[in-house]
Amino acid sequence: MGKFVIKLQKNGESKFDLKATNGQVILSSEGYSSKANCLNGIESVKKNAAVDAHFEKKVASNGKFYFNLKASNGQIIGTSEMYESVAARDNGIESVKKNAPGATTEDLTAK
Repeated sequence: MGKFVIKLQKNGESKFDLKATNGQVILSSEGYSSKANCLNGIESVKKNAAVDAHFEKKVASNGKFYFNLKASNGQIIGTSEMYESVAARDNGIESVKKNAPGATTEDLTAK
């Protein structure tokens, strides 16, 4: 099962990474001004990961592939790492769909 990991950034904002069972980061958030907003972002990922239309498949300027997960209002709630191929990116999307809904949350800011 996947895991959301909440971290505090140097600028004081909270962000989360969704990690697959193997520990690889498959989705990262932007910075949030509060931990409460970060937790809301995690809930939004859990809810929106089930909707194919909320995954936006992209190609970076360097030719690598990635995706954004968007909320129903169109706001980006998470961005993937860069992938070498379309197939690898699509596998990343499937991993988010599989791991996000039942993922636990580990809060590293509380330690």
